[in-house]
Amino acid sequence: MSAPEPAASVQRRASVSIRHEDFDLSAEVAALRQGMPAVGAVCSFVGTVRDRNEGASVATMELEHYPGMTEKAIEAMMEQAFARFDILGARVVHRVGLLQPLDQIVLVAVSSMHRGESFQACEFLMDYLKTQAPFWKKEVTPAGARWVDARVSDDAALARWGIASGNA
Repeated sequence: MSAPEPAASVQRRASVSIRHEDFDLSAEVAALRQGMPAVGAVCSFVGTVRDRNEGASVATMELEHYPGMTEKAIEAMMEQAFARFDILGARVVHRVGLLQPLDQIVLVAVSSMHRGESFQACEFLMDYLKTQAPFWKKEVTPAGARWVDARVSDDAALARWGIASGNA
């Protein structure tokens, strides 16, 4: 029996989808794993719209982006994840448009031969998305509409990967 092939020599797969419609977690993970028998682990994160933020109730959230630019920025971030971690695949689905509390906003799914790399790469990609991906969020609260600012805690999360956010 031969030793397992390192993930770096296996075909890698990256996918970015920015869309208005909802996503099916099972279908997205199945697509990430399809035809990749070396996958031993898949880690995922799904973010949803909260009904409260900064002490106020949130009725809706609207997300905007620049088509083309957003996908390129996320693809570049995924390349960093492939360079940093021994992963086989990464999939990012991000919704835009008008969303309600409990609606899914984002999916980050990462596959690898072993769980540790998937966990780390998934967290890295999510930290990047929260601070560097070109999305703009507007919430509607009882006091009116407001744009959501970057958080210091998100910048600190990205900094632990050695990346300065530039959001200050």
